[in-house]
Amino acid sequence: MTGYATAVTGIGLVTPAGIGVKESWDRVVEGRPTAAHHADLEGLPVSMACRVPDFAPAALGRTAWQWDRYSQFAVAATREALDQAGLVPGEWADSSRVAVVLGSGAGGTATLEAQHRVLLEEGPEEISAMTLPMGLLNMAAGQVAIDIGANGPCSAPCTACAAGASAIGLGRELLRSGLADIVVAGGAEAPITPLYLSSFARMRALSRRLDDPGTASRPFDRARDGFVLGEGAGVVVLESEEHARARGVRPVARVIGYGASADAHHVTSPHPEGRGAELAVRAALADAGLTGRDIGYVNAHGTSTPLNDVIEAGVIQRVAGPEVRVSSTKGVTGHPLGAAGSIEAAFAALTVHHSVIPPSAGTAEVDPRVEVDVVHGAARHARVDVALSNSFGFGGQNAALLIASA
Repeated sequence: MTGYATAVTGIGLVTPAGIGVKESWDRVVEGRPTAAHHADLEGLPVSMACRVPDFAPAALGRTAWQWDRYSQFAVAATREALDQAGLVPGEWADSSRVAVVLGSGAGGTATLEAQHRVLLEEGPEEISAMTLPMGLLNMAAGQVAIDIGANGPCSAPCTACAAGASAIGLGRELLRSGLADIVVAGGAEAPITPLYLSSFARMRALSRRLDDPGTASRPFDRARDGFVLGEGAGVVVLESEEHARARGVRPVARVIGYGASADAHHVTSPHPEGRGAELAVRAALADAGLTGRDIGYVNAHGTSTPLNDVIEAGVIQRVAGPEVRVSSTKGVTGHPLGAAGSIEAAFAALTVHHSVIPPSAGTAEVDPRVEVDVVHGAARHARVDVALSNSFGFGGQNAALLIASA
């Protein structure tokens, strides 16, 4: 490895698999899906989704009611990540050297939809004065910066389903450029709303396996028919290796490569040959000074849609070879859109840390066109020195992260 390595010293997760790293990781390793029907979604084209269980925003403090659900997820995940990193929010040697980069694809859509209904049913005088602050795409980043007292650069990349991965890559660049010593990076999303669910259903992007939600999200399976909408947040604390060492902290893992690209092809469909995705992966490898054969595991974007999975598998096979081990944790979590990239990067970091490859839950029979080693049925215990985490978004926006053991 000849590239720039960034230490991951803390991880925070709020996912449909559980609140917190341990609960989320354990369920992902067990391969237990979270998709279920929800009463408040009845009457919509699809009534199943992957929701975060038992989330209590009141525990975040007395002002949490002023935050959209996606911002609440972000703050909760950040607090866990900082705690794991041994950092106390607000007690910084220099708060101007602490940066926040938190992406989202939908932002506070739940607030905007709810307040639009108030506008139509009760009139403009009844909408909340907090509607815009709660709905903005940058507000999760803003709320996190406020919560932890971070005065450094604060930004919110919006690259659709690649946003969380983009945030980690851009956060790493802040460290490499010397603009920050500590970066809180990741993504958050709470898109399980009538408008978003119905829109994806109209696009025929969602699974219609309504009689068996537990197998609806089945990445790389020959019978896959779409994804299940999810939600959550994934946050990592990034530091230079020197900074972490000076604090006496042993990293969980290291981010050693980042690549980004655009398909420049279509607003929703991936390039049929995966050209943009391959550019991002190869850019990450070049950044790390590695070749595709150095990749021991791929946490795939793996949405469980007919187009994505076979195209992505082709990219992986061309870059890393047919023997590389691949899985998609969306079989458990569903697809949390802009949070997916950071949640899955966290799972990739845990894979190299624990030497356990989580399975693609829901997958029963791998599509014969998928010519890689799809781990399914059960987790696989194996040493992984370098993992690749792929994230692809609408608009053809791609991000790839290479994560290595510490």
